[in-house]
Amino acid sequence: MPTDMILLIGAIVVGIIVLLVLFTFVPIGLWISALAAGVKIGIVTLIGMRLRRVIPSRVVSPLIMAHKAGIQVTTNQLESHYLAGGNVNRVVNALIAAQRANIELSFERAAAIDLAGRNVLEAVQMSVNPKVIETPFIAGVAMDGIEVKAKARITVRANIDRLVGGAGEDTVIARVGEGVVSTIGSSDNHKKVLENPDMISKTVLSKGLDSGTAFEILSIDIADVDIGKNIGAHLQTDQAEADKKIAQAKAEERRAMAVANEQEMKARVEEMRAKVVEAESEVPLAMSEALRSGKLGVMDYYSLKNIDADTDMRDSIGKMSQPKNDQKDQ
Repeated sequence: MPTDMILLIGAIVVGIIVLLVLFTFVPIGLWISALAAGVKIGIVTLIGMRLRRVIPSRVVSPLIMAHKAGIQVTTNQLESHYLAGGNVNRVVNALIAAQRANIELSFERAAAIDLAGRNVLEAVQMSVNPKVIETPFIAGVAMDGIEVKAKARITVRANIDRLVGGAGEDTVIARVGEGVVSTIGSSDNHKKVLENPDMISKTVLSKGLDSGTAFEILSIDIADVDIGKNIGAHLQTDQAEADKKIAQAKAEERRAMAVANEQEMKARVEEMRAKVVEAESEVPLAMSEALRSGKLGVMDYYSLKNIDADTDMRDSIGKMSQPKNDQKDQ
């Protein structure tokens, strides 16, 4: 093969490689699409996006969309929002939706809402089409002790100005729940709440519960009202049970003290009996000593024994006649 042919083939291969690298690094197709849409953007700008590690399609496509919708945004704005970690497509779609709904929304505000972690497009849509938040059953106790359960539906609209730094749905539900409990608790009896459930919604709505939140409360409607337990009766029953246990504890304490006193008296009686036995054991010794010393004569001793025998006989007769007397009494 001639040398000229080899050089020509090599030049063609090198040219193809160069073109492939060029078309891969430089988004020529995207540049042509932008020109066709009337968006003026240079090749150097697209190459600069590559060098700054920005995907050109993530910036150019939203730029074309905004230009077609008549929204004035610049490449630098979209690129800086992309580099900050924002969702450029969602911000541009939110700007278009806000323009169609005659809602005043600037790019800076939309970008701030997006970077704050909120869905700016959903917020714009909620401003046009309000959202209904349904609370779980909220229990309150009326003054007559009857528990009343109420479920509310809260119609809210997004407040664009308070989306950054405003509280979310959980705060709205908590505030409405607090208002429902307070309204039920201030009612004289549960029948008033059942007859006029709208008193709950009117009272709660008048408190301005949407202050400091990202929403504007349009209405609060009571979806369902139900009767719960008789809390007053339960509390009285529990109090009576507690009083009963206290009384039982005090009675048990008194019984224990009585048993302790009885045991103490028995111990004292046993101690006295022991002393009597000890004293009786000393009597024979004293008598023998009296006999030896002559202070007690033999006749005196026998007289004393006769007295003891007579006393024992009387005791025996008394014990034998006692059951008969008891039978007569019965």
